[in-house]
Order: sequence, then structure tokens, then C-alpha cells
Amino acid sequence: MSCLGNIIWFIFGGLVGGLLWCLAGILWCITIIGIPIGLQCFKFASLSFAPFGKEIVYRPSGINLIVNIIWIIVSGIPLALGHLVSAFFLCITIVGIPFAIQSLKMAQLALMPFGAEIVYRY
Repeated sequence: MSCLGNIIWFIFGGLVGGLLWCLAGILWCITIIGIPIGLQCFKFASLSFAPFGKEIVYRPSGINLIVNIIWIIVSGIPLALGHLVSAFFLCITIVGIPFAIQSLKMAQLALMPFGAEIVYRY
């Protein structure tokens, strides 16, 4: 079931969301200091392309809080707003509600990506 969900998700929002995460990763990787942040963006771009069958687990630490604050100011708010707009339009139909929930999860991740780990469900 997650394969079908991922295919439909990719068509109706995953492609755009994943490309936005890739763009953020490229912009962060331009600077030497931003490379670890850019690599995190690429990891979550793959999640944005196919989120079904995966969960996000947070393991907070002190350094993650500092990087998350910098992230929110620089890149987090635009990515989160993009996912919130996507969730709003997906909620219009009953069929789109599971996809809107995934988009809301991605919006939460866009605000606090550091300290998050992708866990595969079987």
C-alpha cells in the first residue's frame, strides 16, 4: 500500500516538495560551513519524494537546538509554508487527507530537521 501512496504522493506534491528541499540543500552546500546542513536537506528531500512507509523520530540534543534555530531563520519558514499550502489544498478532498497529513509531517520537519532520523516501517 505504501508503494501506491508514494506514487500518488510524488505526482501530487512530492516532486515539488522534494525539489524545494534539494534547492535548500544546494544553497547550503555553496558555503563550506553549510555542507552538513545541505547534506541533511538532501536526506529529507528523499523523504519528501516518498514519505509513506517511513517515520520521523526525534533525538534532541543541545547542538541540534542551536542549528535548528539558525535553520528556522534562514530556510525553515519558507519550506514549512510551502508544505502547509500543499496540505491545505490536499485537504479539499477526502481522498487527499492522508496526503495532507504527510505534508503536515513534512512541514513539522521543515521547522526542526536536526535531531530527526528517518525510520523505515515494514
